[in-house]
Order: sequence, then structure tokens, then C-alpha cells
Amino acid sequence: MSSNFAQFIPLILIFVIFYFFLIRPQQKKVREHKTMTQNLKRGDEVITSGGIIGTVDRVFEDDRIELNISEGVKVQVIKNTIQGHLKKETKETKK
Repeated sequence: MSSNFAQFIPLILIFVIFYFFLIRPQQKKVREHKTMTQNLKRGDEVITSGGIIGTVDRVFEDDRIELNISEGVKVQVIKNTIQGHLKKETKETKK
């Protein structure tokens, strides 16, 4: 009986290793991305997964936002395509 259990110990260890090194960090990354997209507001400078940089002009109730990518040019994108915020440099960070 104990020899049968001993055969499963390597499989259990492999699952534990996969959980802590692959699954858990990916879940954390997804959770952070979801929080970031939910907290988007007007004036945030963002980059999309397609490489478009723009400023959030309007946030819709559904899953869309409107980006101002150039003077007079606005596009609507799905929130999930936003990869991240672009940090604006201030005088203090340049020093």
C-alpha cells in the first residue's frame, strides 16, 4: 500500500513545483492587469498590445476606452488590449 503511494510522490512534487513557479505567478500577473485596466481614467498615458501609444480620453461602461493618439485622432480599443501605463518623467526623476 505504501509503495503505491510512494509512486505518486514525484507527480505530487512536480505539480507543487508547477504551481509555485508557473501557475501562481501567472495568476498574479492577470490579477494586476485586471486591476490596472479597471483603474484607467481620463488623462492616463497608455500603450496597447499593438504598440499604439495614446492618452485615455473617455472610458465607456462596457469593455471599451477611447484613446487620443494624435491631435484630432481618436480610436476606440478594448480595455484588455492595454499593456500598461507609461510613466511621465518629472523633474525629480531626471536628477
